[in-house]
Amino acid sequence: MMGQDHRGDGTIVSVGSFKDVLQDGLRNNYAVGQFNINNLEWTQAIVEVAGEEDSPVILGASEGAIKYMGMDYMAAIARVAAEKSKVPVILHLDHGSSFDVVMKCIRHGWTSVMIDGSHHPLEENIALTRRVVEAAHSVGVHVEGELGRIGGVEDDLSVDAREASLVRPEEAELFVRETGVDALAPAIGSAHGHYEGKPELAFDRLRQVRDRTGVPLVLHGGTGIPDEDILQAIRLGVSKINVNTENQSAFTDAVRAILLHDAKVYDPRKYLGPGREAIKNAVRAKIRLFGSGANNGQRGFAPRTTV
Repeated sequence: MMGQDHRGDGTIVSVGSFKDVLQDGLRNNYAVGQFNINNLEWTQAIVEVAGEEDSPVILGASEGAIKYMGMDYMAAIARVAAEKSKVPVILHLDHGSSFDVVMKCIRHGWTSVMIDGSHHPLEENIALTRRVVEAAHSVGVHVEGELGRIGGVEDDLSVDAREASLVRPEEAELFVRETGVDALAPAIGSAHGHYEGKPELAFDRLRQVRDRTGVPLVLHGGTGIPDEDILQAIRLGVSKINVNTENQSAFTDAVRAILLHDAKVYDPRKYLGPGREAIKNAVRAKIRLFGSGANNGQRGFAPRTTV
């Protein structure tokens, strides 16, 4: 499951292979968690608990987080975490907005990237994604693409608008064939952020996309989706699940509790430490739900649904 990270300065670092871990999840009925990072403590928490659970893990890096941390700092922190870990650790660009952003990440050591052309018409999305795939694959970097609209929970969509935002299985088949992506994030009704009420996932479309494409599928907006729906998504071919908001809330709640309890505390270690532990607890629960850890029984547990 290990690959090579070719950095712009010529350094080669052993890391996990995005394609390998997702393909293994697809074969063995589990999903790998992508947990977004925002600073050192977040990276430590996610990688430490992945090691404790003996689970591969994907560190998600949004463009906003890259801007906040600095691309060099983020790459260096993730690289050290991967080198120290006994499990595959993958640094993955989340929702890359352009070819230029993708290439900057690749040059700084990212070994997988997401190009999000879903806001473009299908033909433009295919062209952009194909260009990224050709460039990335030439240096051993794997690519996730997106089709349909995965919005935020603040989006107030009518029934017709929601239907129009969902992935079309026939377009997914064409998209994967024409681009050569290693994984596909199809819009099936999930959203980024906290849900108001129970999300309604289009499992019928997910099943059709799985059958038509054969590639590992990605579920965005994993926070707040009921456990039974997560397991059903895994049965239907989802091999990567993105989680961010839940960790943000856990971290913030822990830090807020410390500061409210003791107004005189000023040492950041006194509240960042508990925040880090809160992230570990949240990530551990997701790893066990997704079935990707080997320390609590055989990895993978949700038989695939074939009908």
